[in-house]
Amino acid sequence: MKTFTFREVKQLSAAGVLLALLAGCNAEGQEAAAAPPPPEVEVATVSTRDVTLWDTFTGRIAAPETVALRPRVSGYIDKVAFTEGELVKQGDVLFVIDQRPYHARLQMAKAEVERARSQRLLSNREAQRAEQLWERRAISREELDQRTAARAIAQAGVDSAQAALDNAKLDLAYTEVKAPVGGRMGRAEITRGNLATADSTLLATLVSVDPMYVYFESDQQTADSNPYANAEHAVVPVRVGLANSEDYPHEGELDFVDNQFNAATGTLQYRAVVANPQGSLRPGQFARVRMPVAAASEAILIDQKAVLTDQDRRYVYVLDEQNHASRRFVQTGRRVDGLLVISDGLSSGDRLVVNGLQKIMFPGMQVVPQPVAMASSERQVAVAQNSF
Repeated sequence: MKTFTFREVKQLSAAGVLLALLAGCNAEGQEAAAAPPPPEVEVATVSTRDVTLWDTFTGRIAAPETVALRPRVSGYIDKVAFTEGELVKQGDVLFVIDQRPYHARLQMAKAEVERARSQRLLSNREAQRAEQLWERRAISREELDQRTAARAIAQAGVDSAQAALDNAKLDLAYTEVKAPVGGRMGRAEITRGNLATADSTLLATLVSVDPMYVYFESDQQTADSNPYANAEHAVVPVRVGLANSEDYPHEGELDFVDNQFNAATGTLQYRAVVANPQGSLRPGQFARVRMPVAAASEAILIDQKAVLTDQDRRYVYVLDEQNHASRRFVQTGRRVDGLLVISDGLSSGDRLVVNGLQKIMFPGMQVVPQPVAMASSERQVAVAQNSF
């Protein structure tokens, strides 16, 4: 058995103490690595407010006025005075039919009027002389009646000639096909040199541009429970967006509700009027229409990002007084101004995790809350107010 000197024993003791200290430090480091600090998450306080609930419908855009342009007189097209697809104003000349035959007819009608007036003048003088002679009994009653009748016939001739003149003027004016309404032109269905038949040949199609109609339909349950659309003389606002856009940039109002349901589809048709000064809406386009369908008192609205899904159920994370995040299953409703309506599961004053949900590894985990506004739009308003 080996014996150790006092110096060796002292060195071994010091080494043991050093190893013990190193082991203790390593254990403390492992404990520190095993228990990281609670993560920071953004938390918003749930509140209530009165809101109007909107629903989205699929609609189709239509022009209030659609005109199939046809000539009122026959003739060969002399000029196409518009560019296909351009905007025109009411009264603009679109087509010109060869006017020469109609100028000639106008001159003939004017000459006929002059002839009829001359005949009337002659008949008046003869009738006046006949009346004077009759007073002296210089002519027979029969001759007086003949001259009086001739005067009446001459007056009728003037009236007939004047009517023919007015008709010739109209025909000449109709050789210029003008826009009856302002709007956008379609393509020309006939070109210069072709024969256009009165009231038959389609020249082009013109549609009005501003405003536009949007037709959409609602099911019976929504239509019967909608307090806005059923109110008489109420201005019901609508918002319209095209099928390929996510927002609703066009504002309008409801102006017509059909008086009966469609028996085949069980739906009721609505019509909204939307301003279209830029002409971005065109007839035939599909559109998405938002219309108010109900009012909710003291509704709870939360940020959509705070809602998670567990199979077919939706839940959120709510903090308790010790900042432990626990699951809370909720029932969701419609969206209002970018927020989601919660019909059950939350109360006013609950602290809801709205951002940083991926940091919560398990229910009951402790977190460090960072207070924020409920929605991104509200945060931007708060930041703008704090910047002054």
